[in-house]
Amino acid sequence: MKSEKEIYLAGGCFWGAEHFLKQISGVTYTAVGFANGNVPDPTYKLVYTDTTGYAETVHVKYDPAVVSLKFLLHLFFKAIDPTSVNKQGEDEGTRYRTGIYYTDDADLPVIQQVYDEVADVYNAPLAVEVCPLKNFYLAEEYHQDYLDKNPTGYCHLNPELFKMARKAKMK
Repeated sequence: MKSEKEIYLAGGCFWGAEHFLKQISGVTYTAVGFANGNVPDPTYKLVYTDTTGYAETVHVKYDPAVVSLKFLLHLFFKAIDPTSVNKQGEDEGTRYRTGIYYTDDADLPVIQQVYDEVADVYNAPLAVEVCPLKNFYLAEEYHQDYLDKNPTGYCHLNPELFKMARKAKMK
Protein backbone atom coordinates (compact mmCIF):
# COMPACT_ATOMS: atom_id res chain seq x y z
CA MET A 1 0.00 0.00 0.00
CA LYS A 2 1.31 3.41 -0.96
CA SER A 3 1.49 5.67 2.07
CA GLU A 4 2.31 8.88 0.20
CA LYS A 5 -0.36 10.75 -1.77
CA GLU A 6 -0.21 13.71 -4.13
CA ILE A 7 -2.25 16.72 -5.17
CA TYR A 8 -1.53 19.71 -7.42
CA LEU A 9 -2.59 23.11 -6.09
CA ALA A 10 -2.65 26.40 -8.00
CA GLY A 11 -2.76 29.36 -5.66
CA GLY A 12 -1.54 32.36 -7.61
CA CYS A 13 2.21 32.97 -7.77
CA PHE A 14 3.79 29.61 -7.09
CA TRP A 15 6.69 31.04 -5.04
CA GLY A 16 4.48 31.88 -2.08
CA ALA A 17 2.10 28.98 -2.56
CA GLU A 18 4.97 26.50 -2.41
CA HIS A 19 6.52 28.18 0.62
CA PHE A 20 3.16 28.07 2.41
CA LEU A 21 2.42 24.44 1.57
CA LYS A 22 5.86 23.13 2.52
CA GLN A 23 5.39 24.52 6.07
CA ILE A 24 2.51 22.11 6.74
CA SER A 25 3.36 19.10 8.86
CA GLY A 26 2.98 15.95 6.77
CA VAL A 27 3.89 17.58 3.46
CA THR A 28 6.89 15.59 2.28
CA TYR A 29 7.65 17.21 -1.09
CA THR A 30 6.83 20.31 -3.07
CA ALA A 31 7.85 21.43 -6.53
CA VAL A 32 6.63 24.33 -8.62
CA GLY A 33 5.59 24.09 -12.23
CA PHE A 34 2.85 24.56 -14.76
CA ALA A 35 -0.36 22.53 -14.93
CA ASN A 36 -3.13 21.85 -17.41
CA GLY A 37 -1.92 23.84 -20.37
CA ASN A 38 -1.81 23.40 -24.11
CA VAL A 39 1.83 23.33 -25.22
CA PRO A 40 4.57 20.81 -24.46
CA ASP A 41 7.56 21.72 -22.27
CA PRO A 42 6.57 25.29 -21.41
CA THR A 43 9.07 27.76 -20.01
CA TYR A 44 8.27 30.43 -17.44
CA LYS A 45 8.79 33.07 -20.11
CA LEU A 46 6.23 31.39 -22.38
CA VAL A 47 3.69 30.79 -19.59
CA TYR A 48 4.05 34.44 -18.58
CA THR A 49 2.52 35.45 -21.95
CA ASP A 50 -0.81 33.94 -20.76
CA THR A 51 -1.22 32.18 -24.11
CA THR A 52 -0.45 28.60 -23.02
CA GLY A 53 -3.40 27.80 -20.75
CA TYR A 54 -1.08 26.84 -17.87
CA ALA A 55 -1.58 27.72 -14.22
CA GLU A 56 1.36 28.23 -11.87
CA THR A 57 0.96 25.15 -9.68
CA VAL A 58 2.59 23.38 -6.76
CA HIS A 59 2.99 19.61 -6.87
CA VAL A 60 2.46 18.45 -3.28
CA LYS A 61 3.22 15.02 -1.87
CA TYR A 62 2.01 14.31 1.62
CA ASP A 63 1.72 11.59 4.22
CA PRO A 64 -2.01 11.00 4.84
CA ALA A 65 -1.18 9.51 8.25
CA VAL A 66 0.06 12.98 9.28
CA VAL A 67 -2.11 15.33 7.22
CA SER A 68 -5.40 14.45 5.55
CA LEU A 69 -6.36 15.81 2.16
CA LYS A 70 -9.31 17.53 3.81
CA PHE A 71 -7.08 19.35 6.30
CA LEU A 72 -4.53 20.23 3.61
CA LEU A 73 -7.23 21.71 1.37
CA HIS A 74 -8.77 23.73 4.19
CA LEU A 75 -5.33 25.26 4.82
CA PHE A 76 -4.89 25.91 1.08
CA PHE A 77 -8.19 27.80 1.02
CA LYS A 78 -6.91 30.03 3.87
CA ALA A 79 -3.99 31.10 1.66
CA ILE A 80 -6.02 32.13 -1.39
CA ASP A 81 -8.92 34.37 -2.26
CA PRO A 82 -11.14 31.65 -3.71
CA THR A 83 -13.55 34.14 -5.30
CA SER A 84 -10.92 36.01 -7.31
CA VAL A 85 -10.81 35.16 -11.02
CA ASN A 86 -7.29 34.97 -12.52
CA LYS A 87 -5.86 37.14 -9.75
CA GLN A 88 -4.19 36.60 -6.38
CA GLY A 89 -2.71 39.59 -4.61
CA GLU A 90 -1.25 41.93 -7.23
CA ASP A 91 -0.66 39.08 -9.69
CA GLU A 92 -3.10 38.98 -12.59
CA GLY A 93 -3.52 36.66 -15.55
CA THR A 94 -4.82 33.20 -16.31
CA ARG A 95 -1.52 31.73 -15.11
CA TYR A 96 -2.46 32.93 -11.60
CA ARG A 97 -5.86 31.24 -11.49
CA THR A 98 -6.60 28.98 -8.57
CA GLY A 99 -7.14 25.28 -8.94
CA ILE A 100 -7.13 21.85 -7.41
CA TYR A 101 -5.85 19.21 -9.81
CA TYR A 102 -6.08 15.60 -8.73
CA THR A 103 -4.51 12.38 -9.98
CA ASP A 104 -6.64 9.95 -7.97
CA ASP A 105 -10.38 9.92 -8.68
CA ALA A 106 -10.93 8.65 -5.13
CA ASP A 107 -9.88 12.13 -3.90
CA LEU A 108 -12.72 13.90 -5.71
CA PRO A 109 -15.40 13.39 -3.00
CA VAL A 110 -13.11 14.92 -0.37
CA ILE A 111 -12.18 17.79 -2.69
CA GLN A 112 -15.87 18.44 -3.42
CA GLN A 113 -16.77 18.30 0.28
CA VAL A 114 -14.13 20.91 1.19
CA TYR A 115 -15.07 23.03 -1.83
CA ASP A 116 -18.72 23.01 -0.75
CA GLU A 117 -17.82 23.81 2.88
CA VAL A 118 -15.75 26.80 1.75
CA ALA A 119 -18.40 27.92 -0.75
CA ASP A 120 -20.94 28.09 2.08
CA VAL A 121 -18.84 30.81 3.76
CA TYR A 122 -18.76 33.17 0.77
CA ASN A 123 -21.47 35.32 -0.80
CA ALA A 124 -19.83 35.01 -4.21
CA PRO A 125 -19.18 31.91 -6.31
CA LEU A 126 -15.80 30.25 -5.90
CA ALA A 127 -13.38 30.67 -8.81
CA VAL A 128 -11.26 27.63 -7.95
CA GLU A 129 -11.27 25.10 -10.74
CA VAL A 130 -11.39 21.44 -9.76
CA CYS A 131 -10.37 18.93 -12.41
CA PRO A 132 -8.08 16.03 -13.12
CA LEU A 133 -4.44 16.82 -13.75
CA LYS A 134 -3.98 16.87 -17.52
CA ASN A 135 -0.25 17.62 -17.51
CA PHE A 136 2.44 19.15 -15.33
CA TYR A 137 5.88 20.46 -16.20
CA LEU A 138 8.45 21.52 -13.63
CA ALA A 139 9.41 25.17 -13.69
CA GLU A 140 13.05 26.11 -14.08
CA GLU A 141 15.35 25.38 -11.13
CA TYR A 142 15.59 29.00 -9.98
CA HIS A 143 11.83 28.91 -9.22
CA GLN A 144 12.11 25.85 -6.97
CA ASP A 145 12.17 26.78 -3.25
CA TYR A 146 12.39 30.40 -4.40
CA LEU A 147 11.59 32.01 -1.06
CA ASP A 148 14.11 29.77 0.73
CA LYS A 149 16.77 30.96 -1.69
CA ASN A 150 15.49 34.57 -1.67
CA PRO A 151 14.00 35.26 1.79
CA THR A 152 13.23 38.86 0.91
CA GLY A 153 11.85 37.94 -2.52
CA TYR A 154 8.42 38.94 -3.74
CA CYS A 155 5.46 37.11 -2.27
CA HIS A 156 1.78 38.00 -2.41
CA LEU A 157 1.06 36.04 0.77
CA ASN A 158 1.09 37.58 4.23
CA PRO A 159 4.06 36.09 6.18
CA GLU A 160 1.63 35.36 9.03
CA LEU A 161 0.19 32.61 6.82
CA PHE A 162 3.54 30.79 6.89
CA LYS A 163 3.53 30.87 10.70
CA MET A 164 -0.07 29.61 10.73
CA ALA A 165 0.85 26.73 8.38
CA ARG A 166 3.80 25.70 10.57
CA LYS A 167 1.57 25.58 13.67
CA ALA A 168 -1.44 23.88 12.04
CA LYS A 169 -2.22 20.48 13.48
CA MET A 170 -4.88 18.01 12.50
CA LYS A 171 -7.36 17.27 15.22
